[in-house]
Amino acid sequence: MTEERPLGPGRARRFDIRMAEGASPGPRAFDHARGSNQNGVRLYNERLILSLIRRHRSLSKVEIARLTGLSVQTASGIVGRLEQEGLLLRRDPQRGRVGQPAIPFTLHPEGALSLGLKIGRRSCDLVLIDFLGHVRHRLHETYPYPLPALLTGFVADNLERLTRTLPPEQQRRIAGLGIALPFELWNWESEVGAPAGAMQSWRSIDIQAEIARICPWPVSLCNDATAACGAELFFGEGARFRDFVYFFIGSFIGGGIVLDGNLYAGRTGNAGALGSMPVSASSATQQLIRSASIYVLEKKLIAAGKDPARIWQSPDAWGDFGAHLEEWIEETAASLAQAVVAAISVIDFEAAIIDGAFPGEVRQRILARTAEMVAGLDSQGLSPVQISAGTIGSDARAIGGAALPLLASFARDRAVLFKEPARMAAR
Repeated sequence: MTEERPLGPGRARRFDIRMAEGASPGPRAFDHARGSNQNGVRLYNERLILSLIRRHRSLSKVEIARLTGLSVQTASGIVGRLEQEGLLLRRDPQRGRVGQPAIPFTLHPEGALSLGLKIGRRSCDLVLIDFLGHVRHRLHETYPYPLPALLTGFVADNLERLTRTLPPEQQRRIAGLGIALPFELWNWESEVGAPAGAMQSWRSIDIQAEIARICPWPVSLCNDATAACGAELFFGEGARFRDFVYFFIGSFIGGGIVLDGNLYAGRTGNAGALGSMPVSASSATQQLIRSASIYVLEKKLIAAGKDPARIWQSPDAWGDFGAHLEEWIEETAASLAQAVVAAISVIDFEAAIIDGAFPGEVRQRILARTAEMVAGLDSQGLSPVQISAGTIGSDARAIGGAALPLLASFARDRAVLFKEPARMAAR
């Protein structure tokens, strides 16, 4: 369900989501005490099994045992607990084989729910997704440029509206709310057409803390492109690669990094800041963000006297932008190719995944041209890299924001092996 209306003045206020008497903010699977009565190995094995089932779509207990190295008895015990918690769904037995028919298990779509807030330069989205990454509900707002008061007002006005129709049991399965936004928004006033000084309030506000004041669930925050990378890893085809570098082309290009099957945020959460990577363009060196971003196409259209509104109003159906689009694709691919080769010279990524807020046909053209240009660059001494299309599309940032609480609670994480019981209890 998608609803859209112009954004009015923000009205940040608190509210309470009423639940059944005695209900806690989250089910046992999301209870902050989860893990307090179990050691790190058991918690790690639970996450590992959930991750494997997510990757393979469905697995039997015997297949889980084979893939994990666990005994069938141990795997069966863990699967049984996860099924009891409502995280796994038992499917019909697979007959036609020798011996007992295998019973496959899949992730239960309603095993976990999560909220995502995407803050963009021209619009914001508040989504509710299920455990498989499907968007159950969405609210979409547009604005000339983003301001903190408008965003907190949007959340305050609509969070209860988005979740109040859920039964208490499903409300208890909401893992949290993840915010995906570009960092240092105040640096882009001129590019988004904001008046001088209008966006300086972003310098001093802690938007995560402000949203947490009006949200009854845990709130997390991530760079929007890194969050999109998390969506590709958790819900897309990126799970088939152990390591990949990820480019998301939105108003401004950004990226993310996956190492050993885990989203890598870095020391300050700014790993994969690929938009800042220097590339050569028009006989000069500039940041990737200045040559491979959608705002560059917008500027071309405006200079030619054309209306660029379709870029933001219908990211999946741009229509015909003619030679201006052709020129932009060529410039974008040339810069992306340099960035890919630079990235694999640091880490021998298995794949470079390219996605963005544009139609699928544009994505394929950028992908094909980038691959051609990568092949034409000097890559002596570097391992081959597969250039692949992202599979989430324009929703990647919003879904990626919603994926943050799910990644924190359910993704494979070796760190849980070494957490002390007290720290695990505080999760």
